Amino acid sequence: MMGDSQATPPQDDEPRHTTSRRQWLASAAALGACGSAGLLGWRLARAQDMGDAQVVQVTARRFAYTPSDIVVRAGVPIVLEVTAMDFAHGMNFPDLGVRADLMPGKVVRVTLPAQPEGIVEFLCDNFCGDDHENMHGRLVVQA
Repeated sequence: MMGDSQATPPQDDEPRHTTSRRQWLASAAALGACGSAGLLGWRLARAQDMGDAQVVQVTARRFAYTPSDIVVRAGVPIVLEVTAMDFAHGMNFPDLGVRADLMPGKVVRVTLPAQPEGIVEFLCDNFCGDDHENMHGRLVVQA
């Protein structure tokens, strides 16, 4: 008896799921377009904000950043182009809430907002060996 039951096709007056699925797909597409436009706008605004950024090249290798004192101007956004030479290091600015993973041989762009005059500490937060605790540096922000 179990094999005797058959599904019957829906009649014309019965609701079909294809309509709601089409509506869902149209809504998702519209939302995606709005989200993409918003993201694009945010990226363009962010790029414009960083247009006058100071760009500084930094290398990371066991157990130092070079330069270890990165001197920048106050009030100007900062882009650090960091290359790890030997290991998967980390770069962490705890006071700014900014961190990045540094993969060997890859240039990683770390963007920092404009800073007031002062000193901001940074450190490697990925254990890289016996002298790891000495791998740190300072962002020296001058007027």
